[in-house]
Amino acid sequence: MNEHPQQPSPLLSLPGAVAGDGIDAPVAGHYGSFNTEQRALVAGHGFVDLSHRDVVRLAGPDRLTWLHSLTSQHFLDLAPQQWTSALILSPQGHVEHAFTGVDDGADGESFTLHTEPGAGAALIAWLERMKFMTRVEITDATPELATMWRPVGSGGGPGKYEFIPRDRLAAYAEAAGPAAGLWAFEALRIERGEPRLGIDTDHRTIPNEVGWIGGPMDAVHLDKGCYRGQETVARVHTLGRPPRRLTLLHLDGSENRLPKQGAELLLDGKAVGVIGSSARHHELGPIALALVKRNVAVDAQLDADGMPASQEVIVDPEVGMHIRPNLR
Repeated sequence: MNEHPQQPSPLLSLPGAVAGDGIDAPVAGHYGSFNTEQRALVAGHGFVDLSHRDVVRLAGPDRLTWLHSLTSQHFLDLAPQQWTSALILSPQGHVEHAFTGVDDGADGESFTLHTEPGAGAALIAWLERMKFMTRVEITDATPELATMWRPVGSGGGPGKYEFIPRDRLAAYAEAAGPAAGLWAFEALRIERGEPRLGIDTDHRTIPNEVGWIGGPMDAVHLDKGCYRGQETVARVHTLGRPPRRLTLLHLDGSENRLPKQGAELLLDGKAVGVIGSSARHHELGPIALALVKRNVAVDAQLDADGMPASQEVIVDPEVGMHIRPNLR
């Protein structure tokens, strides 16, 4: 397992590039106008540099059956070049790891995945402990491959990921442009109600709370065999009423700032949730994702780090499914 410090993306040298914030600092937050960049992505143009995300390669003939037994996703019939998302849960059903990847299908060689920046080492360590006699080789491919994202059609939908050799990034950017920064990408992700592990989730999060069943990520297959944490997922899915629910907050925009990630969400002065990621959307204005207690009324106005906020349902508080209709 190779550990590597996060290096600034070479695409930060593109004209107008301004680095992002926090764990997203190695890539561009914007290239001069995040609103223009959002509109371009919604129209189906351009790409987003996600090269700071960790990349892991799983090679060997047992990789898909092994992933099938360990994760929340169905891997046995995964077709070549078909992207899929999966979770690794604790025995209690809490989300420990989340990733998205694709199998090359070329002579049955490898499944390559990407996960949050800095999360790859812990994922590799956990997978190594679970190999036993399995014919799988695990490699940190981050120094070799960069994750990129491109829209598919218009409308700001989930789009598609690509793995690009790092020595070909400049050529890729020239062919795939215009470049859009992470601020634009995040605004569209938040609008879709798609959470990020460790930012919109915590150590107690179960998939039913955040729309990872039937949502844009759809990382849980409800009809597969046993895997660690399945009992919790199945029980909440069958009986409903998850402890918390992911909601989209529409902030009133009275202040020229966004709520702090991790700040408490208040109702009548009482903490009822926690704020995750936030962004400025080119049409909706300031928006954020938050985990809120299930019994909070979906039409209640909340206080998000000192700013009034209304809710838009993402996860049904009764059944724990991503039920929000398409906004477009």
